[in-house]
Order: sequence, then C-alpha cells, then structure tokens
Amino acid sequence: MLKELLKNAGLLVILAGVIILGVAVFTQVQTNTNLSLSLILVVVGLLAHIVIGKVVE
Repeated sequence: MLKELLKNAGLLVILAGVIILGVAVFTQVQTNTNLSLSLILVVVGLLAHIVIGKVVE
C-alpha cells in the first residue's frame, strides 16, 4: 500500500498545482505568487513522478 501511495505522490503534487491554478483563474485573482507556485508544483510533481517511478519499480 505504501508503495502505491509513493508511486502516486508526484501525481498528487501535480494535482495540487492544478487546483491552485484553477482557483486563481476562476476567482480572477492572478498574482505572480499563485501562478509561480502552481508552476513550481506542476514541474516538481512531474519530475518526482518520473524519478519515483523509476526507483520504486
């Protein structure tokens, strides 16, 4: 079970970034902080998903 959660950790980080971006767009409060944070979360989540996927298997 822990292995499956670890494999999906990168996807959860990407999802958090997308949610922050969606909230920023729909509330029309698009500050550089919100946009930068969502970009960083998506990129880090993508890299984590790739790296963790190779390490766990």
